[in-house]
Amino acid sequence: METKINIRILLPGDYHKVFGLWTATAGMGIRSLDDSEAGIKKFLERNPNTCFLAEVSKSAEVSKIAEAAGTEVAGVILSGHDGRRGYIYHAVVKEEYRGKGIGGDLTKAVEQAMKKEGINKLALVVYTNNKNGNGFWEHSGYITRPDLVYRNKSINSENN
Repeated sequence: METKINIRILLPGDYHKVFGLWTATAGMGIRSLDDSEAGIKKFLERNPNTCFLAEVSKSAEVSKIAEAAGTEVAGVILSGHDGRRGYIYHAVVKEEYRGKGIGGDLTKAVEQAMKKEGINKLALVVYTNNKNGNGFWEHSGYITRPDLVYRNKSINSENN
């Protein structure tokens, strides 16, 4: 059985597939409003060229004719920018597809898209206890900034 990986632009119609992956992945910080279908649609409308989906197509050769056995989401990455800096959010590869270069391909897609949009630097936040994630980003050339303190404030009590 041949497995083909396709990286493409993330579309609003992909929401339920990627939300399922996010919620099935330990350590994801999902917010009720920001990560709702409406919240992600708004994000994608603002950032139509910088969010990507990795799909896996499995096909089996039967009498030299390939038949589609289906596709599934293998990974996803959200990214956007403010005109000056790019930011990466909710990057995840389904556990069974990790170590196959999908995370790297998604990251490269973001980096290329950001360069096209004139963005020169990317930033992201990873939970301290996310060893896999921190290892991936370190390996990908993203450095830790020990001189910074990350702060945030929720200004909508419904966004838990």
